[in-house]
Amino acid sequence: MTTLATVLGVTGVAGLATGLGALPVFFRNRVTHRVYDAALGLAAGLMVAASVFGLVIPGMEEGTLRAVMAGVLLGGFALLGGNYLIPHLHAEYREWFAEGGATDDDVAVMETPAADPVAEATGRSDESDAGAGTAADDAGLLAERESSLRKALLIGGAITLHNAPEGLAIGVAFASGLEEVALLLAIVIGLQNVPDGFAFAVPMAETGMPNLRVVWYTTLSGVVPQVVASVFGYSLVGLSAGLFPVSSGFAAGAMLAVVFRELIPSSHGHGHADAATGAFLVGFVLLVVVDAVVVV
Repeated sequence: MTTLATVLGVTGVAGLATGLGALPVFFRNRVTHRVYDAALGLAAGLMVAASVFGLVIPGMEEGTLRAVMAGVLLGGFALLGGNYLIPHLHAEYREWFAEGGATDDDVAVMETPAADPVAEATGRSDESDAGAGTAADDAGLLAERESSLRKALLIGGAITLHNAPEGLAIGVAFASGLEEVALLLAIVIGLQNVPDGFAFAVPMAETGMPNLRVVWYTTLSGVVPQVVASVFGYSLVGLSAGLFPVSSGFAAGAMLAVVFRELIPSSHGHGHADAATGAFLVGFVLLVVVDAVVVV
């Protein structure tokens, strides 16, 4: 019987892989748009294959086709509903777009280099003898902190929508006693998290945020929502093993919605559709190979 500690550990490791994808920000001047689009295509291929081979098929083996397909529709439309309702910023290469309740003003803020409130405060303290540290400076510092907080919330909304279904899938599989499926999903999601983290980190780095902070935030964006969602899925199915077919379909539907709503559109339209498509196929084949090795 899989313990909750195992679920947390496996999902946490998969989430940490997101931070690896942020490492190229240290060399982002060499990161081309082609590479960015290919990374999105690779992530999409992995997620599509994982949804089919890791969730839909095992769900049909444990339950009925009707239950699994109902879960797919529920998960897909839940993702679309969340995308509409939750204010967040959708990141593309060097561009941000308002989604949900986010506004064009939020996008405008992201287009300017992000100042470091701590550094600013330190700089002003050094100039205290010259008359700095006035009420106006304090007000400006507070406004900057509020702006940074809103940025974090808007970015966090998008990342949660992307990563929560993946954690849910791992938790659901573990709770249903399908350890091999759960480990397969964790491996695939860990692989997918690398290009996913890269796709998120590059535009965030373009705001002027320090590289180490970009890596830290990107890592948290993978670990936190996936661990929380995995615990939720594990607890939900633990209440009734019969929920696995619907739950697996729900996670698959949400992941497929992420692919077609975010990853594929973001990887096309920039003149590198062939690179993105080729990477998609590589990702799909890679998942099938990993699946075959784990099953054997």
